[in-house]
Amino acid sequence: MKIELNKKPQNVTILQGFPGFGLVGTITTEYLIDHLGDVEKIGYIWFDEMNPLIAIHEGDVVDPLGIFYSKKYNLVLLHAVTNVKGVEWKLADAVNQVSTLLKAKEVICIEGVGAMKTITGNVYYISNKNPKIWTETEAKKMNEGIVMGVTAAVLLKSKDAPLSCVFAETASNLPDSRAAAKVIKVLDKYLGLDVDYKPLLAKAEKSEDKLRGIMKQAKDAQISKEKKEVDYMG
Repeated sequence: MKIELNKKPQNVTILQGFPGFGLVGTITTEYLIDHLGDVEKIGYIWFDEMNPLIAIHEGDVVDPLGIFYSKKYNLVLLHAVTNVKGVEWKLADAVNQVSTLLKAKEVICIEGVGAMKTITGNVYYISNKNPKIWTETEAKKMNEGIVMGVTAAVLLKSKDAPLSCVFAETASNLPDSRAAAKVIKVLDKYLGLDVDYKPLLAKAEKSEDKLRGIMKQAKDAQISKEKKEVDYMG
């Protein structure tokens, strides 16, 4: 695994958004990268187990696992558009290493969760950092549930670190920008970001189409790669 950082800001808050249910984490971090106003790319994460795929969007290369920084809010965003299935433990290690390098005061994980019965639009949290402050947002404390993926791996490997997780209900495994908008509304109150989540609602369909296209291209490329390997072996 390789973590490349050309800047190492200290005492940061790290916001992690990896592809998961509804792509809520990915959409949330992408929106903040575009709307915080002073965000710069400061590095990336790379390891051998990653699929050798690069997405191109509007003529620019989209890093599979990019590291971004907002000086104004001293906020680091870990943003991923690549499939992370099967490498969850590696990514948890990467999150921990970045946290150590930057002496993070808190890591916040963003996830989408399927509703048990009907969608209420709720956002939930768990935290060992500032539980009192979280209660002042619209998020509800999660008392029962199952956490999977990278967030689960981070929780298991970072039990003693300052850690919070935000979960937004989503009814679909397709990109859910509306759920991400609700997460941003909560983060705005918790972190004082002064970011308007409403444009995300207005542009939900466009954002969903964009991410759906990137993920589909990655999936199609992987299927094509596997087919070529089978043809070669056959």
